[in-house]
Amino acid sequence: MKALRRFTVRAHLPAQLAALERLSVNLRWSWDKPTQDLFAAIDAALWEQVGGDPAALLGQVGPGRLEELAADDSFVRRLDAIAADLDDYLTRPLWYQQLGGEQSGAGDEAGLPKGIAYFSMEFGVAAVLPNYSGGLGILAGDHLKSASDLGLPLIAVGLHYRSGYFRQSLSADGWQHENYPSLDPQGLPLRLLTDASDNAVLVELALPDGAQLFARIWIAQVGRIPLLLLDSDIPENEHDLRSVTDRLYGGDQEHRIRQEILAGVGGVRAIRAFTELEGLHAPEVFHMNEGHAGFLGAERIRELIEAGLDFDTALSVVRASTVFTTHTPVAAGIDRFPVDMVERYFGPDPGDPSVGGSRLLPGVPLDRILAFGAEDDPTKFNMAHMGLRLAQRANGVSLLHGRVSRSMFNELWDGFDPAEVPIGSITNGVHAPTWAAPQWMELGRELIGSDDLTSLRETEAWSGLREVDPGHLWWIRCQLREELIEDVRARVRRSWLERGAADAELGWTATAFDPGVLTIGFARRVPTYKRLTLMLRDPDRLARLLLDEERPIQLIVAGKSHPADEGGKALIQQIVRFADREDVRHRIAFLPDYDMSMARKLYHGCDVWLNNPLRPLEACGTSGMKSALNGGLNLSIRDGWWDEWYDGENGWEIPTADGLTDEGRRDDLEAAALYDLLERAVAPKFYDRDDNGVPIRWVEMVRHTLQALGPKVLASRMVREYTQKYYLPAAQALRLVIEPGRSDTAEFAVPFGAARELAEYRRRAERAWPQIKITDVDSYGLPDTPLLGSELTLTAQVDLGGLGPDEVVVQAVLGRVDAGDALFDPDTVAMTHTGTAESGHEIFTATMPLPITGSVGYTVRVLPHHRLLAGDNELGLITLA
Repeated sequence: MKALRRFTVRAHLPAQLAALERLSVNLRWSWDKPTQDLFAAIDAALWEQVGGDPAALLGQVGPGRLEELAADDSFVRRLDAIAADLDDYLTRPLWYQQLGGEQSGAGDEAGLPKGIAYFSMEFGVAAVLPNYSGGLGILAGDHLKSASDLGLPLIAVGLHYRSGYFRQSLSADGWQHENYPSLDPQGLPLRLLTDASDNAVLVELALPDGAQLFARIWIAQVGRIPLLLLDSDIPENEHDLRSVTDRLYGGDQEHRIRQEILAGVGGVRAIRAFTELEGLHAPEVFHMNEGHAGFLGAERIRELIEAGLDFDTALSVVRASTVFTTHTPVAAGIDRFPVDMVERYFGPDPGDPSVGGSRLLPGVPLDRILAFGAEDDPTKFNMAHMGLRLAQRANGVSLLHGRVSRSMFNELWDGFDPAEVPIGSITNGVHAPTWAAPQWMELGRELIGSDDLTSLRETEAWSGLREVDPGHLWWIRCQLREELIEDVRARVRRSWLERGAADAELGWTATAFDPGVLTIGFARRVPTYKRLTLMLRDPDRLARLLLDEERPIQLIVAGKSHPADEGGKALIQQIVRFADREDVRHRIAFLPDYDMSMARKLYHGCDVWLNNPLRPLEACGTSGMKSALNGGLNLSIRDGWWDEWYDGENGWEIPTADGLTDEGRRDDLEAAALYDLLERAVAPKFYDRDDNGVPIRWVEMVRHTLQALGPKVLASRMVREYTQKYYLPAAQALRLVIEPGRSDTAEFAVPFGAARELAEYRRRAERAWPQIKITDVDSYGLPDTPLLGSELTLTAQVDLGGLGPDEVVVQAVLGRVDAGDALFDPDTVAMTHTGTAESGHEIFTATMPLPITGSVGYTVRVLPHHRLLAGDNELGLITLA
């Protein structure tokens, strides 16, 4: 018989152990080893059985064992000390509070945001809370943990998926199977948001055809950071709406848009309910981690319209305070919905078309919402375009990805060169306490002489590694490799049994893999561009590398393909079938059900981390960062973060055949380069040992990797950069636009006067821009034979279409030209307004020295200018001579 419903019943905790409940529901335990060790001490075997999950442990431990521990003074003292440490962590001033102290007295405009809202479709905080599928979610989880460690007043918002992503298994012939366990939120480290009467707080959304979508709010406490997870699987919903939050990235587009509306619109409403009940500051800054939650901007506009603002003024307020991060280097990876589907969800109620705006967002015109997501295909609504149009600040997740994004979204700033598109970059980072092996954390404590590892955020703190004996570094690496091999053997055996093998034929798994052999890891999601099977391009050559008698290698491969991606599943099957070969199965394995717990072992134990995407389609690729944090050396295509931080001594660059249009030929060339590196560079260095068996040259690369990359790859560095480059400017911009001020329609100060001023300027600029013309450009001052440094004077006459000279910036653009007279890498010089011509056109002039030699050209352009814009390129308006 099958149960209708699953729920968790716990034993009552004795008073002496009451703090265990608090420790179990604050996910700080997921990166705090003393807390993990405390729970393991309750019942080591059960701790292992439940996968290191405190909530599950407390749900299954017997009352007799709890009474025994309550009488154990040593355990109770240990519990009290760890609980006190958690209290101290949650309350003491951290980096953010100290940063505020440094700026105190600088006035409100210099103040840090009192609250930050962070929206993501997935969060990888801990394996016990499987709300993630891959890098985007793991990055979001690391962002929250580091925000907690730094003391940011951040609130995170996502969805609670009743079945998470999926659990992966393999068939006998190596085909991926998915199964979706039903997760009981009461058995997870979550608490329900309730009101003063202990009733669950619900958010409500109006859907088409009179339907109402309700969601309750679960709170996962990630250190200091509350993560709000919306859950539609409640009795208040009709049957089909209960499944809105059933699976991450499951279902059709109808299912998907409902999830994204709930995440964006419902997420804002959840924050409002949470901050009011908890007495917290409402967020000033809203950060979209990808475009999935883009509808949050439309909901915030609705709130402001309800408060009395017009649409354009509300948009000015929302844009000023919104940050958008794109993780997508390919257009195919962007969520795009049919326009008629968006019209159905955001259009007026057919039963009452007189209602302004949509039934879901009263007062917000449908055409304005559709304009946010407009793209070159008029039948599609583009969520990334919406994110960019609703955010005054945007970024990619590595330097290279920033460049790729500026080209990818250039169409939104038509007329600007890609380099001028206002999308910056902050390179991702990883949370060291989560991903670094305990041995490295202990070495860090020894080197800095303190249990407080916060100083490791600074580069100087890593200099002590120079004094560590090579033999000790090698001992740590060998110890971690041995632990990995033990784990791999158990997983290989378990996988073969699940695929139908008999126990009697699996004796070989006990000696599969070798703790003394060069171990290479390759684990990630399995979209085509990551090229899971590049290593199989020449299977015979790979087999020779695996089985080399003097310098063998062993490969551990893992990853999940999206359930709908048949091509990705076929790639997995190719790897599995090769790894099934009797001659190589002790040297290569595909491990199913890749998750955070498996990943941690791989990052700790692999000597080399392999990454071979099609450049430049890897936005960042943080798995290699986690390996580097554990002394692993990267062997990678120059893509994502590796493009900017590879230095020739921290790993190896796989040469690329960029620009080759024959994909098969490109794969052949890059696979051959990979084999050559393994055979001629990587393996020889690993097996070249001194008299003590230590590979000195290898260990020096390990030491250099830790020193050079350790402080760079930290998520604390990433979150500090977001704070200083994006959150602080966004808060300052918000405070400027909400200031009282004058408008064209009022002689007295009005609320949100600055925002009204900006909205009025934007309307006038957009109306005027088609009429703006550069009617004449003259140059003089150059000698007959111009020399480097010779002065060039340009004068331009401009019809400003009714705008004033102080409402635009006119620039001279000077640089090299190609054979088609196109300027590249030009310099821009602001031209000065010097008067008005008889024609009524305004005169602008500039004098500049010639900065370069060769074929040089110039032009003049006009851009809008206003004190409340983040930059003169923000509106995407430009006129060229």
